[in-house]
Amino acid sequence: MADSRHSLFYQFSASDWDGFLKGVEKEGLRADASGFIAQTPHPSALGAALTHPQITTDYSEALLELITPVFSSTDDMLASLRDTHQFVQQNLNDEVFWAASMPCEINGNESIPVAEFGTSNIGQLKHVYRQGLAVRYGRIMQSIAGAHYNLSLPDSFWKKWQEVTGNTGALKDFKSEQYFWMIRNFRRRSWLLMLLFGASPALDASFVAGVKHDLKRFDDRTWAGQYATSLRMGDLGYHNNAQASLNICFNELTTYTQTLDQAIHTDWPDYEAIGTRRNGEFIQLNTSILQIENEYYSAIRPKRTTERGEKPIQALDARGVEYIEVRCLDLDPFSPIGINREQVDFLDLFLLDCLLSDSPVIGKDECDRLDDGYKDAVAHGRWKDLTLCQGGSRVSVGSAANELLTRLRPLAELLDRWQGCETYQAALSAQQGKIEGDDWSVPSARVMEAMTASGLGHRDWVLSVSQQHKQTLTEKPMPAETLARFEAMTRDSKAEQAAMEAADTQPFSEFLEDYLKS
Repeated sequence: MADSRHSLFYQFSASDWDGFLKGVEKEGLRADASGFIAQTPHPSALGAALTHPQITTDYSEALLELITPVFSSTDDMLASLRDTHQFVQQNLNDEVFWAASMPCEINGNESIPVAEFGTSNIGQLKHVYRQGLAVRYGRIMQSIAGAHYNLSLPDSFWKKWQEVTGNTGALKDFKSEQYFWMIRNFRRRSWLLMLLFGASPALDASFVAGVKHDLKRFDDRTWAGQYATSLRMGDLGYHNNAQASLNICFNELTTYTQTLDQAIHTDWPDYEAIGTRRNGEFIQLNTSILQIENEYYSAIRPKRTTERGEKPIQALDARGVEYIEVRCLDLDPFSPIGINREQVDFLDLFLLDCLLSDSPVIGKDECDRLDDGYKDAVAHGRWKDLTLCQGGSRVSVGSAANELLTRLRPLAELLDRWQGCETYQAALSAQQGKIEGDDWSVPSARVMEAMTASGLGHRDWVLSVSQQHKQTLTEKPMPAETLARFEAMTRDSKAEQAAMEAADTQPFSEFLEDYLKS
């Protein structure tokens, strides 16, 4: 079956292939000059976080999120992200944009300010949702940052693919089915991304103050996982017991939205005990396992652009899957913008092969094995003796990685031949080079080597790198036209938020009740 799908794709010609559509959402903390989480409000020069199309905040007022438009070119996407970084960096005054996924120095939950979005009902909804995350999981976990990569294929591809696969159904349903095909294989192979791109093997001691863990001390202020690739994606990162009880099904759209909807409408005793209000103020949206769909954390999500006030599962049910969002990527601390071209091009290749390979439905036993393998790659991926379950047998992590990468070579050659370049072969070779020989150069190993060579712990090393990135991005002024465009977005976003606030007449409690009923 896998060979048949690849062979069908190989029947395409260069004129049939219009490439990928892509975008990125890149998070990062603002930190002060000493490497402590910023206590200042979202900078006014960056506009209104609620309505700005490219600069917003995630969980915390200090946690920026930069969003690119959709592009067909990797270079154009990265240029856009770089422009946004430059504008942000020029407006941070003495603060820095933290270059790593694991946070700067913090001092408990109260040192992490919850993001504010103004007084409109939508703005209050966003704030209360984040307050709910605080009372459920604490704020510390929410201070972690990452990069989310969004990928879709154009309708020109889907129409041709539907034709060659002999599907005669509605294009919307076919696309959703095929994106879930891709997602299932992503789940089977996502451990590889932890090895190749995991870049958070260490953290500041303030992140685990008073918490039991099995990390090794690097210095007085730093703990590290001996063989870890991504502490962000491990038990100290995005993990909680209530969500561990969920059985969200990624086999097809209907079961995915149904199981998510059930979680949103099923109360959880611990959250019922907390209640929704404290001293008359809302502290969470509801007492369900999930307040809203976005609370469920997974390494990948099927997505559909929502209308204002529309829930994600409503959009998916109504219009099908539009794109997929890869959420397990650590920030690349060696890049001024947290992500690099070879990484993006490899992700395109990797995800396309997930679509073209056999992808049977994932049962519970396989799901458990996949989760175990993923956790092993996160916690012990740099250990050469680590073995993963592959095809019913245990295989060393290096052998399993090389096998997966080798199988991508023919596809990389085909895409490059169609486009008259060597883009995908170069991206693939870059990943293969990371795990050659005895001294792997995966990002997590490079981080540990860089900290050791500098004699600095996590906070001070990342602070130094962040300062270097700021200097790199601000040493030349922005072109006047680009600067004017960002300044216009700042003005427009503030005006749009003000208009929303002026237009809202419904009390928030009524708005929330209607929203939760919908």
